[in-house]
Amino acid sequence: MSKPLVGILMGSDTDLPLMKHAAAVLAEFSVPYEIEIVSAHRSPRRTAEYAASAAGRGLRVIITGAGSAAALGGAVAAETTLPVIGVPLATSPLSGFDSLLSLAMMPAGVPVATMAVGEAGARNAAILAVQILAGADAALAERLRAYKEKMASGVAEKNRRVQEQLASAKV
Repeated sequence: MSKPLVGILMGSDTDLPLMKHAAAVLAEFSVPYEIEIVSAHRSPRRTAEYAASAAGRGLRVIITGAGSAAALGGAVAAETTLPVIGVPLATSPLSGFDSLLSLAMMPAGVPVATMAVGEAGARNAAILAVQILAGADAALAERLRAYKEKMASGVAEKNRRVQEQLASAKV
């Protein structure tokens, strides 16, 4: 894969089963990415260094996945001017609600785009990253348009099948 444009950060290796969904979406769009484990609490210097060097290394968007206090998104956003997208993970007894609130309640001036908890959030984080990148990449914008068209076609096909089932049930 060529030079990464998106960084996917996780607080722990246990976050990989969910964050791999973000990687899969980026791969589907042929967007190069890297995955790293950093921790806002356990390795704050490593986290700050990663975030501070990200733009200079060619990254254009950072996706963070973290549970509990979910401080990773904010810690990264504090150290970079790149867009940061946070994925709250359900790793605590509060099932991700704590993570969601932590990411959504960032102070003014330190934005973190906050996704849904879990797999849908990881996938949407990658799609949002693609949308950000597509603003300056016509080929990527076309792949994104085709992706959305395919989703719309899938909905139309499901509706057609349901309508057939309903019609045959009325007989």
